[in-house]
Amino acid sequence: MRDAKSARRAFKLRTRLYALIRTFFAERGVLEVETPVLSEGGNTEPNIESFSTTFAGSRERWLRTSPEHALKRLVAGGIGDCYELGRVFRNGEAGRRHNPEFTMLEWYRVGFDHRRLMRETAALVLASLASKGWSADVVETSYRDLFAGLGIDPFEAPIEELRAQLAEFRIDPAGLSRDDWLDLLITHRIQPAFPKDRITVVHDFPPSQCALAKVRDGVAERFELFLGTYELANGYHELTDAAEQRARFESDNARRRARGQREVPIDERFLDALPQLPACAGVALGIERLLMHLADTDDIADVIAFPFADA
Repeated sequence: MRDAKSARRAFKLRTRLYALIRTFFAERGVLEVETPVLSEGGNTEPNIESFSTTFAGSRERWLRTSPEHALKRLVAGGIGDCYELGRVFRNGEAGRRHNPEFTMLEWYRVGFDHRRLMRETAALVLASLASKGWSADVVETSYRDLFAGLGIDPFEAPIEELRAQLAEFRIDPAGLSRDDWLDLLITHRIQPAFPKDRITVVHDFPPSQCALAKVRDGVAERFELFLGTYELANGYHELTDAAEQRARFESDNARRRARGQREVPIDERFLDALPQLPACAGVALGIERLLMHLADTDDIADVIAFPFADA
C-alpha cells in the first residue's frame, strides 16, 4: 500500500468482504473454526514449498500451506459443515500476484459433491461482486472441453503435442511432466483469454491431477474457479480412502526426490482420521485474489498492509 489513505480504503474493503463471508455462511449454518498454523506433517505436493521451524530447537514443525488436513480432521470427528478464514504460508512465492503469507478461505460441506460445491463457490463470488454493484456471467466447462479451442484432448494428447502448442514461449522442458505442460497451456494459452467479467468453473480433471479428490469414471472429481483471468478457488469431492491417500503422498515424495527437493513428512494424524471422514466436498479460495479483483488492481501490494519486501 502506498499511503495511509489507500491503506484505509483497502482495509475497509477487506473488512466488508469478511463480514459478507461470515453472513453468507451463517445463513447456511456453516460453523467458523480455527485450526493450528503449525503441524508435524507438511504438504507433500511437489509444486508447493512449505516453511518449517523448530520448537525448542529440536522438534520440526511445518507452517500450513492450507488448513485442509486439520479441517478434515474436524469434519471426520463429527463437527459438520465448517469453514476457516486465516493465514497460510508458501515458500518461494512472491511477486505482483503472490505473497509468501496470505489469507485463505476454506470450507467443507457434508453430503456435497464437487458439482454442488462449485455452484456454492460461484454464489459466494457473485455475492462479493454484488457488494460493489457488479455482476458476472458464470460459465461451467469440463477440463476436456476447456482445451477444445486448441484442438487437443488433454486426456490423450502426447506430451510432444502439448509442447508444440507452447513453442513460441521457449520454455525449458527439463523436469517438466505431462501435467506440467497441461498447466502451462492453461496459464499461457487459455486463461489469459478469459473475460474479466466472467466466472469460469472448470470441473472433472485428469486422474493424474486428482490431489485429494475422488476419481470416478476416469476423471478426478475436482474443480477450479476463475474470476476473470485470476485462478481463485480449487475444490474437491473429497477422497476418504486412507490407503489411496497415503499412496498419493508417497508418490509426491518420490517426485520430490527425483527433482532433488526435500521430502516432506506425511501427516499421519490426517491419515488416521480419513476413514471417518463422511462424504463431503471442500474448497479453498484465495482472499487476496478476490480483493485484487474488487479493488481493480493487478498488484497484491495494493490489498495487503506490507508486502514481503517491506514486512
